[in-house]
Amino acid sequence: MTRTDLVVLAVDDDIINLKLLKSMLLKSGHVKEVIEAKNGSDAIGELKARDDIDLILLDIIMPIMGGIDMLKVVRADDNLRQLPIIVLTTDETKKSEALEYGANGFLMKPIRNDDLINKMKTVIV
Repeated sequence: MTRTDLVVLAVDDDIINLKLLKSMLLKSGHVKEVIEAKNGSDAIGELKARDDIDLILLDIIMPIMGGIDMLKVVRADDNLRQLPIIVLTTDETKKSEALEYGANGFLMKPIRNDDLINKMKTVIV
């Protein structure tokens, strides 16, 4: 991955997780901006408002609209369907469901910097 201008949408209801992700991403040298959303509904709003998002990092268990429901909405939208989505969760049992609904990758929390960057390299062309 040679890009240094990625725009990443980080979706997690835990503000500490969002801040950690943002810090890791911005220090990686590949990301120029991290957009934060606290649930799937807020994230869908960001996706509809912007057309420059390159990657979604998505928590599964969130209030209002969880990650699986958001995956379904994104994958059903012709304009958003191709966006790479990496699911981040503490629940290993959600892996097959997330992949079934179109996630491009899956990482267990707590997220380690090297794992995140390596996974990003596999989904960003």
